[in-house]
Amino acid sequence: MPTIPTVFLTAPTLEDRFKPKDKAIEGLKRVNKIDFSGNIYLSNKDSNTDMILVKQGDLLISGINVEKGAVAVYDGQEDVTATIHNSSYEFDDEKIDVEFLKLFLKSPEFLNAIKEQVPGGIKTEIKPKHLLPLEIVIPELDEQKEVVEKFSSFHSKQNSIETELNHQLALAKELRQAYLREAMQGRLARQDERDEPAEILLEKIKAEKEKLVAEKRIRRDKPLPPINAEEIPFEIPSNWTWCRLGEIAEMCLGKMLDQVKNKGELQPYLRNVNVRWGSFDLSDLKEMRFTEDEEERFSAIYGDLIICEGGEPGRAAIWKGEQPIKIQKAVHRVRTNKQALQSEYLYYCLLTDATSKRLNEYFTGGGIQHFTGKSLSKYAIPLPPLAEQERIVAKLEKLMKFCDELEANIRQGKARADQLLQTALKEALQD
Repeated sequence: MPTIPTVFLTAPTLEDRFKPKDKAIEGLKRVNKIDFSGNIYLSNKDSNTDMILVKQGDLLISGINVEKGAVAVYDGQEDVTATIHNSSYEFDDEKIDVEFLKLFLKSPEFLNAIKEQVPGGIKTEIKPKHLLPLEIVIPELDEQKEVVEKFSSFHSKQNSIETELNHQLALAKELRQAYLREAMQGRLARQDERDEPAEILLEKIKAEKEKLVAEKRIRRDKPLPPINAEEIPFEIPSNWTWCRLGEIAEMCLGKMLDQVKNKGELQPYLRNVNVRWGSFDLSDLKEMRFTEDEEERFSAIYGDLIICEGGEPGRAAIWKGEQPIKIQKAVHRVRTNKQALQSEYLYYCLLTDATSKRLNEYFTGGGIQHFTGKSLSKYAIPLPPLAEQERIVAKLEKLMKFCDELEANIRQGKARADQLLQTALKEALQD
């Protein structure tokens, strides 16, 4: 196959570039985006960026996402505009099959050619000045059509595999949710009539609090409202009870970040972005000043549950570091009464209710939602006997690990399918 310049493409000149308010493009719709399947989405919204004109039959390329498949032929009847982050071309259909060209623009050969042409490689916004000078190996038109037909057949099979893998991933997600749901309803771990009922545990905690209040060792908490029938989403075993988190745990928000007012020594602290579901990302910890008087109040110790107040409200993980760590106001520290509630069990309560969206009932705010301390204190959970909590946690840890491995295997299958598609594309273009 001969090596030739891209003479089958013609790009508009600078005269075809317009200012956003130019009368020549007034009233025309704008290309909002080109998705990775080559679909064009139009918008009536204005833009402050310079524009190009796109006519029926033009090849339209996203300068940012061309290699991902953001390439399309505009087939609308009326002219439209696109920002200069895109580029449009007329193409000679006697020399190039446009479907073949789309394949080429997603191929490793194109990526390699761009790397040689553009210092920043594909990360650079691709413009006509990058694309037009490329010299590529191109077959005759009839061979191009054969390549397209051959690859389309393989792509169809690959799409079927992709659909099945996505279905399996959805089933794995449903399985995880089912395990969590069964656990919270007392149907996952075995029941043992010898376990001390949760209601007795709750009464013991209340009695202990009253004693500490009488001894003036703690202040009396504001009374929490009783749990009404509307707050109970399902039935639980007879030796379980519904309770509010504020009845069996101590909680507080972290320290407000104020570089002017904050005093003390600089120490690393947790923000909500550091809290993942079940783990922490400590790669980008920030530092804030804390005084000695603030050490205990704003520290999380081993076994404390850290819960996001904003960002993704309710997202939580248990701190298991050897050393305490400070917390910012964007997260709650919850320290459970170990005689009644395991941190691990509470974590699974939050995960279950976040998955089912029940947790949303406790959030405040319209656009940006928050899980305030007041709402967290009112959070109603199904409380099993302590021994059964331990059995539930042990069972869930095994089942969640199984689900993690199952999803990882499916994602590996998706990655292999994508690699096969790229290999098929490369072989088709090289035949």
